[in-house]
Amino acid sequence: MSVLAFLEQRGGEWNRMSWETLAAARQIGADLGRPVHAAVLGHEVAALAAEVRGAERVYAVEHPLLEEYTAEGYALAARQLITRSGAWLSLFPHSYRTRDFLPRLAAAMDRAAATDVIGHRAESGALVLVRQVFQGKMNADVRFAGEPPYFASLQAGAYRGETGGDAAPVETFAPQLAPGDIRSRPSAPFREAQRAVDLAAAGTIVAVGRGIGDADKLPLVERLAEALGAELAASRPICDAGWLPMERQVGSSGQTVAPKLYLAVGISGAIQHLVGMKGARTIAAINKDPEAPIFEVADYGIVGDLFQVVPALIEAIAKARGEAGD
Repeated sequence: MSVLAFLEQRGGEWNRMSWETLAAARQIGADLGRPVHAAVLGHEVAALAAEVRGAERVYAVEHPLLEEYTAEGYALAARQLITRSGAWLSLFPHSYRTRDFLPRLAAAMDRAAATDVIGHRAESGALVLVRQVFQGKMNADVRFAGEPPYFASLQAGAYRGETGGDAAPVETFAPQLAPGDIRSRPSAPFREAQRAVDLAAAGTIVAVGRGIGDADKLPLVERLAEALGAELAASRPICDAGWLPMERQVGSSGQTVAPKLYLAVGISGAIQHLVGMKGARTIAAINKDPEAPIFEVADYGIVGDLFQVVPALIEAIAKARGEAGD
């Protein structure tokens, strides 16, 4: 019985969380000695399925009624695939789409689903999933009761997405769907806000906290972000004060990000903020307080006055780029 990762695509474009879901499936499969399979739902998705690496089998779940997303269509197709493949555990990215159809799928199969999972471990051959509760203040262990299949969705950034590995054989699966099975009418994809930037897609982020002091100092951090070719983000107090728009907030009540580099400037590291950025590949922090919690998760830290450190960084970046251009 396999660990089955459902990979999300929209209009032929992968959701980056798909690779995080596959990475989680591979880790769980390795820890528990189970084969890893992957699936992608849609219409004419065989070419996309052939791009998947690191699974032992990939299912291209194809049907014209899956071309546009509907909760009924996706839940029914996923249910048929899980039944056909005998999957032990099905994993999903915790996206808006998954939040829509996973409860329907789990209820239809008379099972519960663990949502927004941030990690796992194996104990005596059994799987233990970890979820955050009370806005990240505590972690809760979740164990499945009863017989499989089991279901779980994964928080963005909880696992580091990987695209390496060998190509897998692609098996086309045609679910039994009829127009009468689809009772909802597809509409435009849900968006939480009309964002000028999607921080979740950013490769480099410079985030500013209340250590900046006041709004008049923000241009200094903006220049650092510009020098690095990064997106500007903030902790909640900055957005609550109206210094930056809410769509630039990172944390439990903002966006969850997983960039290659996350540079925290004047951010103390409250747990609510760490929840949103802990998936970053490299974390660097600038804070004058050597005991700031942000240093506990940072790969690199500078203890100092940001008003001295940031200008020096900007100058060093400009010099390095100038020398590279010579």
